[in-house]
Amino acid sequence: MQSQNIDLIQALFQSRLTTLEHLLKSAQTHFCDDESFLQQRIVADMLPFGTQIAFTCNQPRNFALWCDGKSANNLDPDVTSLTQAYEHIANTKSLLLGIKVEDAKLAEIKRIDLGQGLYAELSGSAYVNDFLIPNFYFHMVTAYDILRMSGVPIGKRDYMMHLAPFVRKA
Repeated sequence: MQSQNIDLIQALFQSRLTTLEHLLKSAQTHFCDDESFLQQRIVADMLPFGTQIAFTCNQPRNFALWCDGKSANNLDPDVTSLTQAYEHIANTKSLLLGIKVEDAKLAEIKRIDLGQGLYAELSGSAYVNDFLIPNFYFHMVTAYDILRMSGVPIGKRDYMMHLAPFVRKA
């Protein structure tokens, strides 16, 4: 396994946020700018597509804030417009570009408040690998699944577009 560093984590989040933006644009085109798709859900007790955008962005956002020594600060989960969804993605990408911290940050202990008086203390590496990245992909896949369920013509190529620079023709 490649050793982890801040730059690699930042690059991973940046490229996958570009994928999220692509998925959003695909939905916007499919629904002819009708923003009601932002309220689509897989099932009634799961959060809607717009909220999945915010929750996907929260992971790299809170990574960037942590790198800057700031507390977690989640985005407004009530995403009801395309403008708001695109702003969440753009603002998160911008925050990631501002990361200026040494890899030693990954050895620091990070306390995660889980609510109801519960918390976890993890090394920075565990915070990234066991909390941020799994949550990031959970919400991104949920957003993807909502769009597929809603008839948006996307597929694995759209989800895995970060591999496009490596694809060659035999």
